[in-house]
Amino acid sequence: MPVEIRRASAFMAMYSVPTAAAQSLIDYTGLEVLQFRPGRGLCALVFVDYVDGDLGPYNEFGVTFMVRNHQVTGGASVTADLRALATGGAGALIHQLPVDGEFTMAAGRGIWGFPKVLADFDADHASKVKRASVSQDGKLIVSLSIKPGIALPGSGTDSSLEAYSHLDGITRHTAWDMNPSGVRSRIGGADLTLGSHPIANELRDLGLPRRALVTTSIPDLKMTFGDAKPL
Repeated sequence: MPVEIRRASAFMAMYSVPTAAAQSLIDYTGLEVLQFRPGRGLCALVFVDYVDGDLGPYNEFGVTFMVRNHQVTGGASVTADLRALATGGAGALIHQLPVDGEFTMAAGRGIWGFPKVLADFDADHASKVKRASVSQDGKLIVSLSIKPGIALPGSGTDSSLEAYSHLDGITRHTAWDMNPSGVRSRIGGADLTLGSHPIANELRDLGLPRRALVTTSIPDLKMTFGDAKPL
């Protein structure tokens, strides 16, 4: 440890979701959904192509929710939540995490308690319009494409986030460090299709598909993951 990802690419769409529905979905973790405005939380759908890393090459799809740091409980305000988002004090709960590699599935579940399951991917991270779909047992989970965004300053700047996971009745937190280059982002720009898989039905219950708040592509992403610690 830490586990290093030397080269990956990613794209994501961030959505506004009802706080009550999202909280009901993640109550099993003991964590609290962060609110960026009253009654609304943030859910991100993320596709990652891991090219060179300690866990080998593989594809991944994540359903994540922005959550309050586990040390901040009871009565946190929207103002405090926005401050946490701006200063890196918020966390990301990895709620669903299909992958297409057996080794990374076993390592992710065993080391960090990430809820990795095997699935099938069809992804294009290289074209101007990024797109990917993920299915399991012949059932489509999601198909997502995002249009090109505007280049953002600060390329290559390190950032850190607390990643939360829950498996076998235990909620854990892991230090997640990132170094993204070539980041592009825009308001909206996503085309999301939901399939018939149970994960797709969870997203429907959150009001998706709807217009994305923001979409982002990262053609060059380096990451490290530290040890997982139980809450």
